[in-house]
Amino acid sequence: MIDVTLDKDVFEERLRFEGGLRYHDQHPFHVRMHEGRLSRQELATWVENRYYYQTRLPIKDALIVAKSEDREFRRAWAERLAEQDGSRKNGDRQPSGGLELWLALAEGVGLDRRRVERCDHVLPRVRTACDRYVSFVRRATLVEAVASSLTECFAPELMERRILSWERHYPWAADAGRAYFERRVKRARVDATHGLDFVLSHAVTHEAQERCVEALITKCEILWELLDAVDAAGAPVREIAESA
Repeated sequence: MIDVTLDKDVFEERLRFEGGLRYHDQHPFHVRMHEGRLSRQELATWVENRYYYQTRLPIKDALIVAKSEDREFRRAWAERLAEQDGSRKNGDRQPSGGLELWLALAEGVGLDRRRVERCDHVLPRVRTACDRYVSFVRRATLVEAVASSLTECFAPELMERRILSWERHYPWAADAGRAYFERRVKRARVDATHGLDFVLSHAVTHEAQERCVEALITKCEILWELLDAVDAAGAPVREIAESA
């Protein structure tokens, strides 16, 4: 069988198909979230554990920046660092960024900010999954590392559904979550376009394209593993509630 390099349109279709098939919007935990079937404790457990994932994002983005010899690429990708870590402007004491907004969300669901920020109570499986993502990016080629970020292609729709579901089912936490979720709807579209264009332009052999598809699948598996761990942590409480 002859390995054929796909043209850009077909390659993009393949990436979107494989990623969409495996994206974690279909995970049972997210399904229950959007249907309003999570308890306050389950929602808080997700927020606290997901924060650890958020802290890994600027680290993996710094690794991606360090892999590139292209100054324009580094400038563009480095914006993701500021997006999560924040940047100090006009003498602000607290940098504004995704991590800060997520900590505000944590407070909004009743968690202690300092506890969440320390990550002392992160589930072992969550920590392992998130660290696996950083390790993957560290070992990967530049184009593979960028391809692993293409879950962002599917994030805006998920965030839009999440905003609506929280307003309907979790009004007590909706305001706290809206700032982060709305920001990600806009930013993820920009980041996804940049990352996708890079992968389509730089994965120019059959082998490189296949490795990029595998990188995206790996990232989807990591996101599922995170939710599997959170879901399992809430199972005993759900069983008690359902049997009462």
